[in-house]
Amino acid sequence: MRPATGARTKEPGSGTGRGTGMGAATGTARGTTVGTTVGTGSDMAAGIGTGTAAGVRAGLVAGEGSAVARGAATGEQRRIGRVEVGAIGLGAMPLSIEGRPDEARAIATIHAALDAGVTLIDTADAYHRDAGEAGHNELLVAKALDAYGGDRSAVLVATKGGRGRPGDGSWTVTGDPDHLRRAAHASLRRLGGDSIGLYQLHKPDPAVPFADSVGALKEMHDEGLLRAVGLSNVTVEQILEARGILGDALVSVQNEYSAAVRDSEAQLRLCEELGLAFLPWSPLGGISRSSLDGASGPTSAGTAFHRVAAAHGVGPQRVALAWLLARSPAMVPVPGASRPETIRDSAAAAGLRLDAAELALLDAPDALDVRG
Repeated sequence: MRPATGARTKEPGSGTGRGTGMGAATGTARGTTVGTTVGTGSDMAAGIGTGTAAGVRAGLVAGEGSAVARGAATGEQRRIGRVEVGAIGLGAMPLSIEGRPDEARAIATIHAALDAGVTLIDTADAYHRDAGEAGHNELLVAKALDAYGGDRSAVLVATKGGRGRPGDGSWTVTGDPDHLRRAAHASLRRLGGDSIGLYQLHKPDPAVPFADSVGALKEMHDEGLLRAVGLSNVTVEQILEARGILGDALVSVQNEYSAAVRDSEAQLRLCEELGLAFLPWSPLGGISRSSLDGASGPTSAGTAFHRVAAAHGVGPQRVALAWLLARSPAMVPVPGASRPETIRDSAAAAGLRLDAAELALLDAPDALDVRG
């Protein structure tokens, strides 16, 4: 359970550029997006058994079935391509990287998410801690779904490929088409079924033409291996280029976006225009310490988010997620969680309505300034 050589787990080079020409309008319609991850590596992840019922999971991986969220407090749905999901997803990365909980608590966290109406689970083959355990998070998600006693027909498992972790706390990028093909097949073996519901390019590889990486995803989509394709950590120009290659197979973009990091505003507005879901990763930036930040990561208190939260009798994390949902109908936050109570609170954000004055306060550039 020890962190790898004290290194931070933040993905390096995650800046996406500000894009051009899309403006910075701030819509207030409520909606959301989704996506997630996949990669290569051994099919055996440390501590996660592989004795799963692939046939039972087929619909989960493919994203088939009714999207009515069982147990959801509000039932609010958002669309990712042709699939509807609950407005708040689960980012499963904290369950497998540095500081991860034991397996029992990790599975309990996933089950709590499902009970709360979460129907999008975001994972990746690169979500692991140690060398030699690529796919740890995918196997954990698959095991949790197999053990769940409730209805799983609405669950969409999203994964991505193109990144790796050698075990020293660092992240690598590999967008070679052959690598992406191997990664996708390895992810499918771990998740089960006959296709992957949503497969995203984890990050463009500067050493590989972007069109080559995206072209590999198109080929796998055309072959039926991938039911839908997404992108992560991309610019406006890359979204447009991928759209030209993939057409309607492209359904989502996953970039960093939060109260603290709004650099992808142009990408968000382009997603609205193109009908793509926007899945903000690290959506609680500036409000809560992220698993990406490590023990020394920043946090805050006394901000506008805290003041609005106090007025509603809830925590600032729930307000931050409700604010994101209000930013755009394309938005589908995927907050991370490593405890059942955390994801229950996050899921409840779909039922929190903020008025126009509160939204204006949270939209303001000084929303994270601390006041006495």
